[in-house]
Amino acid sequence: MSTVIRVLIADDHPVVRDGIRAVLGTQPDLDVIGEATTGSEAVDLARNLRPDVILMDLQMPRLDGPGAIAQIRARDPHARVLVLTTYDTDGDITRAVEAGATGYLLKDTPREQLFGAIRAAARGETALSPSVATRLLARMRAPQAEALTSREIDVLTAVARGLTNREIGRRLHISEATVKTHLLHLFAKLDVADRTAAVTVAIERGIIRLDR
Repeated sequence: MSTVIRVLIADDHPVVRDGIRAVLGTQPDLDVIGEATTGSEAVDLARNLRPDVILMDLQMPRLDGPGAIAQIRARDPHARVLVLTTYDTDGDITRAVEAGATGYLLKDTPREQLFGAIRAAARGETALSPSVATRLLARMRAPQAEALTSREIDVLTAVARGLTNREIGRRLHISEATVKTHLLHLFAKLDVADRTAAVTVAIERGIIRLDR
């Protein structure tokens, strides 16, 4: 007999949760044992229910997906969290992977691929959407100097939204001097000379996005 995989769904949209539950319900070896509507609730349910796989959206209220993943993995290093989202920029992928995500899927993933990814995650294997795998490979093959850290991406995203260095420092809980250092580093990596050019290049390359 095959082992039943216990799944926790973490998504703040009821319709999405209902759809995922219905789709997974067609598989005898996949059992949805809980649903979380916020990142903090996902952390609590992961601790209390001990699911085999957690399907996690990135954009969650109170605590976003990467933040929830980091907390879940801090409490249980063996937790398997599979990101299921609509976002696929370098920044989104980087934050999720650095937080400890087991895999990264887009919500337009065919159901058979979703089933396979959940089963792979339960075995401790990495599961990626084709477009995400392509981005990661391109990032790995690119010169190391071009790769921005997650903190640099956070700073650049804030710059793109019009925040000053002081405001960025307050938001990210770092000093204004540290903000300037991050800017200098990312300018060098993107081969640009100013903030405007950095934002333009980052958006063109899909490193950041502002439509959220």
